[in-house]
Amino acid sequence: MQSLVEHARTFTEHVAANAKHFEHLADGQSPEALFVTCSDSRVVPSLITGARPGQLFELRTAGNIVPPYPAEDRPTGEAATIEYALRALRVRDIIVCGHSHCGAVGAVFRGDDLSAMPAVRHWLEHSTDGRDPAADPDDLPLAIQAHALAQLDTLRGYPAVRERLAEGTLGLHAWYYEVHTGSVSVHRPERGTEFARL
Repeated sequence: MQSLVEHARTFTEHVAANAKHFEHLADGQSPEALFVTCSDSRVVPSLITGARPGQLFELRTAGNIVPPYPAEDRPTGEAATIEYALRALRVRDIIVCGHSHCGAVGAVFRGDDLSAMPAVRHWLEHSTDGRDPAADPDDLPLAIQAHALAQLDTLRGYPAVRERLAEGTLGLHAWYYEVHTGSVSVHRPERGTEFARL
């Protein structure tokens, strides 16, 4: 914790050295993309993409899960974040980024006993929506990639996403990040479910 506190104390020096950029941020935000990824501490969107403050609007959940759009009049935090990104900020792209060694997706595909973590167990029920997302569930990287694609399918059920897709003003992308190598692979729709390295 001490290193985090020390960095926070000296962060104003970084801001002062980049004053024009940070002063511009006070006028508002216009991020390029909504980046949906896992809460995992090893996944840092700004490091992966090189984004500066103001370029990414982030939604982080366990297992980068996008829950189905709420049917009742009880919006979720995830739904509110997605709606705000699309309708207020007018982001042009949504990236769902899964990652290697994902404990959440791994737990689902191994069938881990999560009885000691009922909230986690309930949350992970959103991960597949009853579908078999991978031909070989023993292949965790393939399962994680298929899981990212399943989240894009769920996003297509959101009214704001449907609207923007119909307008032709929104791109949906699935990425896979390897925490141990730093490599990023992206889904190539023309190749079915295949991901290819950038």
